[in-house]
Amino acid sequence: MSFSNLGLSNPILQAIKDLGYITPTPIQKQAIPLIISGKDLIATAQTGTGKTASFVLPILEIFNKERQLRGKRIRALILTPTRELAVQVAANIAEYGKHLSLSSMAVYGGIDAEPQVQRLIEGVDILVATPGRLLHLAHQRALHFDELEVLVLDEADRMVDMGFANDIYKITDRLPETRQNLLFSATMSHEVRALADDFSYSKMSKPAVEISISPEATTAPTIKQWLITVDKDTKSTLLSHLINEQKWDQALIFIEKKHGAAKLVAQLAKRGIEADCIHGDRSQAMREKILADFKSGKLKYLVATGVAARGIDIGELSRVVNYDLPFKPEEYIHRIGRTGRAGATGEAISFVAMGDFKNLCAIESRLNHLIDRKEIEEFPVRKVVPVSVLNYVRKRHRS
Repeated sequence: MSFSNLGLSNPILQAIKDLGYITPTPIQKQAIPLIISGKDLIATAQTGTGKTASFVLPILEIFNKERQLRGKRIRALILTPTRELAVQVAANIAEYGKHLSLSSMAVYGGIDAEPQVQRLIEGVDILVATPGRLLHLAHQRALHFDELEVLVLDEADRMVDMGFANDIYKITDRLPETRQNLLFSATMSHEVRALADDFSYSKMSKPAVEISISPEATTAPTIKQWLITVDKDTKSTLLSHLINEQKWDQALIFIEKKHGAAKLVAQLAKRGIEADCIHGDRSQAMREKILADFKSGKLKYLVATGVAARGIDIGELSRVVNYDLPFKPEEYIHRIGRTGRAGATGEAISFVAMGDFKNLCAIESRLNHLIDRKEIEEFPVRKVVPVSVLNYVRKRHRS
């Protein structure tokens, strides 16, 4: 099947051809025709399956008609969890819609709101927004939702994890009841299901169509996953060793705490390895510059806290490193989904210390397989990490 079979018009087909898109991914094959036909949709698909195009392309197709846009109005709202993802989605819209006369922009926190307010005065066809900044603009009456036609919740599970559920409910309360609802999520937890049920049935309509492209527990088969057991005090030395000995061309390195990110960058610098970091305390301008350098290849090693897990979209990112193993299995899936995208190959390396054993059990239970282990002769482990228990169930804390 080609994109021409999905109901897309020539200007859009030309734009995606210019980008080198040849065959639609499974999520695109299913979602695009459904959205064009006006269906509400709840879609579960892992990171890296092309889901941004699966909702942006049909929205562009639906909007590609003569229509006068009033001031401070928007026709489609795409909610995203992070600034980086908002910027990336807005860039995708501009690329896919370059042959159309439709307007789009991204609004997010961390920068002055006034230019965003001024831009909204003319009205915007497609607005990409983080929840906090959108509510701020709505409170200022910088935009109105009475002409909204389509709502998209992108990376819904991430938004729930980041505590945005209440903000989303505040936003949906302001929207017209008659609208098309689209929810995309890498995983479908109970919290995401509750959100989907609430926003999907907010109007008198037929139930949303649900599609799931891959089982919740899987990761892309193009990602080679392996782990190294390590003592906590030798992590940074091990990372430097791997970078130098294996001659890594590029690596996105995930770490849990922002002060740890800056410390790791300094440790790498002492060993002659140039790296930089992004985290929540860095300014938006600085984060955008660092990401641009990383995407262009000018910066080879980027240390990031989880804030960037969904906001970095590099077609050929070859390597992701879990310097700190995440607590939630879903976070592991999101992180390693930054590599092996759109059919490309990639590898995901995790550093696992004795204190990570329960987290490792939970991750491998979700994956339903053990992650391959490798030993580095120069780094013998003092505290041995046992083999995981695949039927491990994390105990709930008593309240």
